[in-house]
Amino acid sequence: MQLLAPFLLGQLLQPWIGKWIREHKAPLAIVDRGSILMVVYLAFSEAIVGGLWQQVDGVSIATMIVVDGVLLAVVLMVTRTVSRLMGFSREDEVAIVFCGSKKTLASGVPMANVLFPAAQVGSALLPLMLFHQIQLFVCAMLARRYATRRAAATAETRTASSSA
Repeated sequence: MQLLAPFLLGQLLQPWIGKWIREHKAPLAIVDRGSILMVVYLAFSEAIVGGLWQQVDGVSIATMIVVDGVLLAVVLMVTRTVSRLMGFSREDEVAIVFCGSKKTLASGVPMANVLFPAAQVGSALLPLMLFHQIQLFVCAMLARRYATRRAAATAETRTASSSA
């Protein structure tokens, strides 16, 4: 209900409020992100109150970080390789790489709430929370790398054009 109800309501109201929503995108983005943050915060808070840190030791957290990192690396390599093998443009490759690894807390928390008893939601979400943080860090570095390559390619094209 946390994901499906707002989606369905938004689709049903689209003919009446769609234009207004598009015109006020910036302030509404705060509400959108804030609601996602609240869903994640509530789930994580319940886990802390339920004694998550007493249930998970340092070795388990380190193992989760390594497994999440390997999983992210594999997904990033597969999406990049497949996009190149299929002949997608550089812009499409970037979209495929970033979207292919996206597993957000916004969709994971409501699913975990449905799949697991309340007492287990926090421990079930911990790997996803760690994955999300690793993903943000790694994808920020990838974005900078893609931007640097694009800037270099643009500068090279300009230099070649001005030389000709």
